[in-house]
Amino acid sequence: MKTLFDRFNAGRFTSPYCEKDLADLAWNAHPTFEGVELKHLLTAADTDGEFSFHLVRIAPGKCIGEHIHAAQLETHEVIAGSGYCVNEGVKIPYGCGVITILKKGTPHSVTAGDEGLYIFAKFIPALC
Repeated sequence: MKTLFDRFNAGRFTSPYCEKDLADLAWNAHPTFEGVELKHLLTAADTDGEFSFHLVRIAPGKCIGEHIHAAQLETHEVIAGSGYCVNEGVKIPYGCGVITILKKGTPHSVTAGDEGLYIFAKFIPALC
């Protein structure tokens, strides 16, 4: 039986900008954080820099260490797995269905639990 993330990962991204089969998009290693991978669904090139959408996969026990996006508002929608986010100094438990907003310039980090963590992240304006 496929997990919710497996079904999401094999889905289709559809927008006025483009259509993409998610299974055809490569996972890219995060340039800074070990055990973190990104699948770029919609990039600055697709939206003239207005926004970007990404699937984020964090391996069990790994984390996206504290960092800041000086110019972007960021949202997280947890698709599967568990863990937590520290957002403005508040530890927010992450599980399927949790949605949170990270204001631009806000220090934040995300840590995956024992089963890993899968997030749909959106950036306004585009991250890349």
